[in-house]
Amino acid sequence: MKRESKPDRVLSAIADYILSQRIQSRAAHMAAIKAHECLADSLGCAMLALRCRECTKLLGPLVPGTKVPRGARVPGTNFVLDPVKAAFDLGCMIRWLDYNDTWLAAEWGHPSDNLGGILAVADWLSRSGKRAIKMRDVLKAMIKAYEIQGVLALENSFNRAGLDHVILVRVATAAAVTSLLGGKREQILNAVSNAWADGGNLRVYRQAPNTGSRKSWAAGDATARGVWHALMAMKGEMGYPTVLSAKKWGFSDALLEGKPVVLSRPLGSYVVENILFKVSFPAEFHAQTAVECAFKLHPEVRHRLGQIDQVRITTHESAIRIIDKKGPLKNPADRDHCLQYMVAVGLIFGRLTSEHYEDKFAKDPRIDRLRKKMTVVENRHYSRDYLDPRKRSIANALQIRFKDGSMSENIAVEFPLGHPRRWRESTELHVIKFWRNLNSRFDRKRSKKLLRTCMDPKQWGRLDEMRVHRFVDLFVP
Repeated sequence: MKRESKPDRVLSAIADYILSQRIQSRAAHMAAIKAHECLADSLGCAMLALRCRECTKLLGPLVPGTKVPRGARVPGTNFVLDPVKAAFDLGCMIRWLDYNDTWLAAEWGHPSDNLGGILAVADWLSRSGKRAIKMRDVLKAMIKAYEIQGVLALENSFNRAGLDHVILVRVATAAAVTSLLGGKREQILNAVSNAWADGGNLRVYRQAPNTGSRKSWAAGDATARGVWHALMAMKGEMGYPTVLSAKKWGFSDALLEGKPVVLSRPLGSYVVENILFKVSFPAEFHAQTAVECAFKLHPEVRHRLGQIDQVRITTHESAIRIIDKKGPLKNPADRDHCLQYMVAVGLIFGRLTSEHYEDKFAKDPRIDRLRKKMTVVENRHYSRDYLDPRKRSIANALQIRFKDGSMSENIAVEFPLGHPRRWRESTELHVIKFWRNLNSRFDRKRSKKLLRTCMDPKQWGRLDEMRVHRFVDLFVP
């Protein structure tokens, strides 16, 4: 990027924020707490995903037998890879089960997707001796990547243009990782502008009739691409100062029909402070409260499934646009983004796990019979509160009509477990989730050590001072 060129305002704001030494926030202490919890939750989700053959087949060197001396380790595995592929692998693992933290706004996404690139590069730098990187640097980079992705999501709706939200992972990772690499302002601008210049991923793989497993590795691809752009910028690759605003050829004109990309609030730590965790079950977040409603109705309906005449789901507009699905569901990626499927499983079984999305469970004929009886309607009040920054609710309601004309109670849940408004209620469940996820990969002795290191606030001082490669080594089987 030429020095005399004036970069787009959004690019400049991102670069200046990344280079700021302190995160300005009245709740900086809360930001630090949430960052530690996000780190643990993300790695726990990654460990659980290693039970999935469809995920693990994508891991490791692209060319079998390739060795990268003092490269980046992939937690939970024995792979040592170049930082781009390591970023893909960890990002893929974190995102695979749709169980990692979430951000909902005009655009939605999963800010923890950025950890794939951040931790891979930090581990490589620390392990190779190129830079003395500590875990506090990783946590700081996480907070900033969360903020960039989340604030860009507040008023820029890429999904309405048919684009996938992982574009924001690519941008946020590029910015955060260039800083970890020691990049200056110009290099950060170059990396971020090239991330935007990649354009928008089509979200065709998230929508029927093409829903498929790419939606589970798209975030890994995006965070790896962010690392790629950061490394290229550090080699001196140029950037494109008006990548967003250039007439006809810029991102806004080419992909958003001229609508500008905006930052609707100053960058600080708002996103990590208000992040949403999935603490009880893996389900697309627009459906979390609907599944809670189904759990509450399960005792009443489990012995009366054949007597159900209609299931009425009242929800918000975003849920209808993204996860309201009828007809055959082809694979687990299709099912975990179907509102009706998740509600049906909740009503029938009273629980929902990643196994319930697999083919052997989906063959249960009761699920599709129940789905056919479901009606989904919008409550405009729910839709307004979903977009209200003071509330950020994700409301759903559920009511069942039986063939004899009787009705169940209309069960409504406004804020899901894991929402900041229910965090006290969720804290213990969050620890239990991490513990169970660790036990899926490690023995109890190792799991206890990781639980203390990552989730005990008394240990966070030691964790912050730990060299990154020492931390990652704790996750090597």
